[in-house]
Amino acid sequence: MGKLYVIGIGPGGLDHMTLRAMNAIKESDIVVGYNKYIDMIKPLLGDKEIFSTGMKGEEERCKKALELSHNKVVSVVSTGDSGIYGMAGLILQLRVDEEVEVIPGVTASSAAASVLGAPLMHDNCNISLSDLMTPYELIQQRVNLAAEGDFVISLYNPKSKGRPHYLGECINIIKTHRDGTTPIAVVKNALRDGQEVSIFTLDTFDESIVDMMSIVIIGNSQSYVKDGKFITPRGYKV
Repeated sequence: MGKLYVIGIGPGGLDHMTLRAMNAIKESDIVVGYNKYIDMIKPLLGDKEIFSTGMKGEEERCKKALELSHNKVVSVVSTGDSGIYGMAGLILQLRVDEEVEVIPGVTASSAAASVLGAPLMHDNCNISLSDLMTPYELIQQRVNLAAEGDFVISLYNPKSKGRPHYLGECINIIKTHRDGTTPIAVVKNALRDGQEVSIFTLDTFDESIVDMMSIVIIGNSQSYVKDGKFITPRGYKV
C-alpha cells in the first residue's frame, strides 16, 4: 500500500524541521519537490528516487506525487508549513482516494518572528502580495481590513520584479490606520544562511531592501521595540 506525506520543511535548515517531518522523509521511497527545496534536505535523501521541477511546476509535482503514491511511500515537500501557501491544499483538491497525511512545519512569519522577538503575540494574520492566485484588488481589500481590525500583519511574497509597487501601496493603506511610529520589520532568509534583520517604523520604512526572500511584519497599535526586540503585548499586567 502506498501513502503520500505532504510535508512542511520549515525555513529550510534541518535544525528547524520537526522530527515527524524528518521521519516521514526517511520512510519515503520517493521525494517530490521544487529543485531548491530538494537541495535544502539533501542530507536526508540518500539514494531515494527524486522528482523535482522548477518554479511554477506545483500542479505537475502534485499530480506526480499522487500518481506515485498508489504503490509507493511518497513525500512532497515545500518550505514553511505545508498548509500555509504550501502544497497541502492543491494535493487535497486533486486527491481521489489516495492516503494523504499533512505534516506541518514552521511557517515564514513564525520563523521571522522568532528572530525579531515577539511581534505575533496578539491577533495576527498572513497576507501574500503575490497576485498569481489572487487579484490585486482583493489583496488590497484584505490589507485594508486587517489594518482596520488592528491585526499584526505579516506580508508574504512582498516584492518581485513583476510587481515592484505593491508593497509600497499596501504600506500606504496600512498607514491610514496606524500611527507613523508603529514598528515594521523586514527579515530576509529567516533562520537560514544569509539572514538579515532590519527594524523600522512606518515613517522610516525603506522598502528598497525587500525582496522575495523577505517577510515584512507590521505591528498593531500596541506594538513597540524594547532593547532591539519587537514586542506586541498580549495584555498581561506588567
